[in-house]
Amino acid sequence: MNLEHLPGRHAPVARCRTVTGAGTAIARGHPRQRLVLAMLAAAGIALAASWRPAHAAADEMVIRTMGPVSYVCGGVAEDERQALTAKEKDFNIGIQFTQGANGEFLSDVEVKLVRDEQEVATFRAAGPRCLIRAPEGSYNIEASYKGQAKSIKVSTGTRNAQLRW
Repeated sequence: MNLEHLPGRHAPVARCRTVTGAGTAIARGHPRQRLVLAMLAAAGIALAASWRPAHAAADEMVIRTMGPVSYVCGGVAEDERQALTAKEKDFNIGIQFTQGANGEFLSDVEVKLVRDEQEVATFRAAGPRCLIRAPEGSYNIEASYKGQAKSIKVSTGTRNAQLRW
């Protein structure tokens, strides 16, 4: 009598054999087990690839120079805001990009720094706050976000300019 097909009985479970070699384990047996192991391995690799220490974001804020102008942008994460605050004394213009009534932070804003109708620097803001070091004088900051342009006139020494979309 075959007991596998009686009510309350289940078909025998496939055994999973593990073959080890060179410090790795390869599962053989049920396809579902292999799928679960592959998904766990992929999730582990993705997590390891995306993980970085908290200080890494602030370290990535690089000061860039274009002609007589230097700038650094960031400030989405708290550690970036702290890093920018620490660097602020080395810059003479500061601007923040926001949107909406709540002042939500913006990044990927196209920025042009213009003096005496001459473009002095152009860059894409990698975060909502940019610090700029420029020769003494007055400048227009012309910025564009999703095709909508805004501008503000600032002088060196202005550290809290804001453009809001």
